[in-house]
Amino acid sequence: MKSEPTPKRKDAEAARKKSLKVPRDSKDAKKAVRERTREQRLQTRLAMNRGEEWAMPFRDKGPVRRHIRNLVDSRWHFGELFLPLALVVLVLSLIPNPAVARVVYFLWLAMMLGTVIDEVLLALKIKKEVNQNYADPKERKGAIFYGLMRALQLRSLRIPPSVVKIGGAPKEFK
Repeated sequence: MKSEPTPKRKDAEAARKKSLKVPRDSKDAKKAVRERTREQRLQTRLAMNRGEEWAMPFRDKGPVRRHIRNLVDSRWHFGELFLPLALVVLVLSLIPNPAVARVVYFLWLAMMLGTVIDEVLLALKIKKEVNQNYADPKERKGAIFYGLMRALQLRSLRIPPSVVKIGGAPKEFK
């Protein structure tokens, strides 16, 4: 249902020209362009945070990628801790003590083993889900790698942000 009448052609063209009008001074023109692009980037970023498809980067678009994002984001993954634990291992490895070196070695081994096992299980799950739900091989291309890379990122740093909570319940946006 329309809330107001359609504007006359003359009024619509005048409004369009007014919105595109840039100042004659080059400094002011550049400033106006910067301000306009900043506003567009902000709107795109907000839309991407809400999960709107048009605002997603090309690598994240499509129903297969959305399905994989929700699959990965619906549970905790060991790979999320890889970077923080790697930092701890790096700092501990600077201590010149044989006992600490042994602990660091086993911590590094456990971290790598946990990450590899979790990634292999996730890859199998993604492959099963994608093969079950999407028939076109072009849609499925790169899906497993996409999911594995997303699982290795810290949850709070994932782009686009997760729209499901751990456990699979959708998040509410404010």
